[in-house]
Amino acid sequence: MSHRICTGIGRRKLGKLIEELAQPWLAQQESRLRDRRGRDRLRAEGAGPGHELPFADRVIATLVILRFQLPHAALAVFYSVHRSTITRAAGEIRPLLAQRGFAVPGQPGLRLQTLADVFAYAAARGVKLRIDGTEVQVRRPCGVPKLGKGRDLRVRLR
Repeated sequence: MSHRICTGIGRRKLGKLIEELAQPWLAQQESRLRDRRGRDRLRAEGAGPGHELPFADRVIATLVILRFQLPHAALAVFYSVHRSTITRAAGEIRPLLAQRGFAVPGQPGLRLQTLADVFAYAAARGVKLRIDGTEVQVRRPCGVPKLGKGRDLRVRLR
């Protein structure tokens, strides 16, 4: 999955991207866990169960989703994990990619952070932008009750 065809970037750049995003992701995870526990950790870092999907694979899966709009369930089959694992991974990595901004070819120091930045850059350079308004259909179940732990789901199809 780390091939340029799947991710849209070469392996060297992918390695640099993973290195760049690793520290903010770890800080985000530690903060989330601290909030959930309500205190600092009691055990040493690294104790307990590992992640089902390693960080590098989380980044790659998110890039594939962004590039091809591949359904999360299909990508989960490739990684032998549950669909919700891919969904959670994409939800964690997307904001990190957005904070990082988007590189401009030929100008290594310039990163566009917002859509307004993209329009301003295009106007300054005389670039004509085309926006893809392709509709992406999303399945949303209707009338499915939220369940607590230990309850089973009995939905009557009509």
